[in-house]
Amino acid sequence: MGPPKLTKFQKAGIALTVASLCVSRERRKKRYWVRKWLLLRKKISHMSIMYYLEPEDFSNFLRMGSDSFEELLRMVTPLIKKQDTVMRESITPKERLVVTLRVLATGQTYEDLKFSSIISPQILSKIIPETCWAIYRCLRHYIKMPATENEWRNTAEEFEKKWHFPHCVGAIDGKHIAIEKPSGSGSKFHNYKKFFSVVLLGVVNANYEFIYVNTGTNGSVSDGGVLKTTNLYTKLMSGELNLPPPSNLPGTTTSAPYVFVGDSAFAINRNIMKPYPFKGINHDQRIFNYRLSRARRVVENAFGILAARFRIFRRNISVDVENVDAIVLACCSLHNYLRKKRSRYVHNKFIDRESISKTLFSRGAWRQETPALVSLEKCNERQRNVEGNNVRNTFAHFFNHEGSVSFQNEMINVIPLDTN
Repeated sequence: MGPPKLTKFQKAGIALTVASLCVSRERRKKRYWVRKWLLLRKKISHMSIMYYLEPEDFSNFLRMGSDSFEELLRMVTPLIKKQDTVMRESITPKERLVVTLRVLATGQTYEDLKFSSIISPQILSKIIPETCWAIYRCLRHYIKMPATENEWRNTAEEFEKKWHFPHCVGAIDGKHIAIEKPSGSGSKFHNYKKFFSVVLLGVVNANYEFIYVNTGTNGSVSDGGVLKTTNLYTKLMSGELNLPPPSNLPGTTTSAPYVFVGDSAFAINRNIMKPYPFKGINHDQRIFNYRLSRARRVVENAFGILAARFRIFRRNISVDVENVDAIVLACCSLHNYLRKKRSRYVHNKFIDRESISKTLFSRGAWRQETPALVSLEKCNERQRNVEGNNVRNTFAHFFNHEGSVSFQNEMINVIPLDTN
């Protein structure tokens, strides 16, 4: 007597059991492969070559010298250190900081970086924003806006000494930071250049250092209105910035307010100066535009250096939109930190230079590349700001008379319009 015949339901049950066992084996194999791959991190990741790098290579690898890196590591460690578990050792603070700096320096995607870091993209997507926030928390005091009248006067004295623009307390500019379209955002972040972005607005002192940054405004906001969304503008309009009261320009009895200098993207008022329109202007107005451009170029060059040092700005930033701010603020604070720590961080080749004796203008190296950061659109002012125009005329008269410099009449003929 042979074995009993199986019903079709019993056959189906056996088939499902076999299939389940096969899937279970495959899952065990996959889990083992991932675990083995992660265990190799200490042997074959990019961490292993750091001990052999020459100083110049180390600086190129992480955009900072070993001393600055070790100091930064000590600062961020309490904020990013994780506990080991019974199952596995945690990724160390040093590994977390190194991989984050590599992302900022190179702009590599998580998928690319997994091959050198031996860290999965899923874990990198958590590590990078967390470490960026930690960097900003530790370095944000390097982005310090003057708080008192005397501090603002000191800032203005630097601009007068280096860039021949008295009463200037900062150069202001804004840039679109390209991002991947956030899920479900529609056209909210879509800008006038037809890509998705958030806006970084910055104010820079005479030494190429950010004294104020604001990021996160969605790219669809009209460029002329970006400044008005910031607390800087609110305080400026309400008098809470503690700017010094108007005082006489050097060597004159002509009083003028303290001002920020910007380009045509900003609306003019008594505390914000912009160039005269380039078409149909007279000699004195050209001189004003040139003198303003000398002061304003510090912010253009600061943004240029930022994008040259941190190549993540050269691609669409592909993280959750709430973490874009972490990346941008970390880069800005690192810029100021390294500006203080490394004398060669702002190398002459990076910045625009004027040779007054030879009447020559040399563009900074960052201008030779395709722009990584897109400028704000020109502001078309529908209403004339009488007070702002009067202040601009006051400065124009000063620059053409008591405040003139010997080289200005020659240099206005060699400075390109796009740097005016």
